[in-house]
Amino acid sequence: YLKISKLALAFAIIHSKPPGKSCKEYTEHLAKTVSEQDFGWKSKVEALEAEVLRLRRELLLNKICPRFCLENNASAETLLDQECIDPMSYSSQLEDSGCDVSNDYAFDSLGIASDFHQSEHNVNTSKRWLERVPPLNLCCTGKEESLTAPVQFLQHLLEIRKLSERGIFQADFTELENDSFTICNSVSQLLDGLTIFYNSPKFPVSNFLSEAVCVLISLITDSKLSNHVLKKCFKKLEEFKKNLIQIILRNSSVNRFQALHAVSQTLVLLARNNVLRNSLTSLLLSEVRQFAEQLLQAHQIQATYDIIQYENIFLLCTILEQLLQNETEDGNVSSSDYDGEEKIKFLKNLDQIILHLSDEFPLFSLYLWRVSVLLNSSQIQ
Repeated sequence: YLKISKLALAFAIIHSKPPGKSCKEYTEHLAKTVSEQDFGWKSKVEALEAEVLRLRRELLLNKICPRFCLENNASAETLLDQECIDPMSYSSQLEDSGCDVSNDYAFDSLGIASDFHQSEHNVNTSKRWLERVPPLNLCCTGKEESLTAPVQFLQHLLEIRKLSERGIFQADFTELENDSFTICNSVSQLLDGLTIFYNSPKFPVSNFLSEAVCVLISLITDSKLSNHVLKKCFKKLEEFKKNLIQIILRNSSVNRFQALHAVSQTLVLLARNNVLRNSLTSLLLSEVRQFAEQLLQAHQIQATYDIIQYENIFLLCTILEQLLQNETEDGNVSSSDYDGEEKIKFLKNLDQIILHLSDEFPLFSLYLWRVSVLLNSSQIQ
């Protein structure tokens, strides 16, 4: 059937081609015309889908808390003015070599870690929080435009949560169960937008992208909303963590340290949620173990190894060490906190790996040993 259809189309083009044009030229002209029409329809469909999603978000917010929509008719222009007038307001967002990581919060080079802590203090009153809600016409780059709507929706959701906790509003968050599509779509758009940025970061980072990270962390650490988000978006969050880990491992640019520390701090912030922390620990243990085994194999047969990945693996070791250290200090570690199988795989033959690599790769061997000490200490606890 397909062959007959193609043959019929070919005859139709040959018979209908205008004089002075070859069949090839006429076919290319028809293909271009059809593709332009398809593109136009796709644009219209995307615009209509965006409008439907916007209405669904408004409807969901109205179902959760009818009073909120009435009292939040217009978002304040504070953040918009700040973004347009003073986009360089973060003093730490300087273009440099990316090598200065002396600050305990390396992520401050993007202004996001400090902005996250600042945003936590800026919610003393509902008015202050509403001033941080970006309107849909927030001036931002092309990469950020797709983030504007989901960030605004999730900010409104967080604000309702804050106000209901203080008894100002009555809110029914069971509605999130009835409309899982809207919350899933918003979180997915937010994670996809952040992934695009981390793949090709631009400095200085805008206030809006810093705010997007703050919204994500607030969402997954909120005692009531995080359960809904994890239930519906766990796979997407897992994919996001895996993408960030691969961004760290594969980045080969000379001036990559500032961007990689930004990604690492996002992973550390995600670990504020216990469920995400446990799965992140397992992912990191797996990546570090696999690289150690590959490095040992390459060393034994005197083969070449990926020097870029070797340099970047230390960042994963640092994140892993920080997570394990936090668990040990908190004293809330149990055997079920993260994948026991992954822990057993990591510790198996680790002493032999360290012994064989210690002469040629002393620093990496030291990092492996420090991680193993933390794993063993958690087991003793």
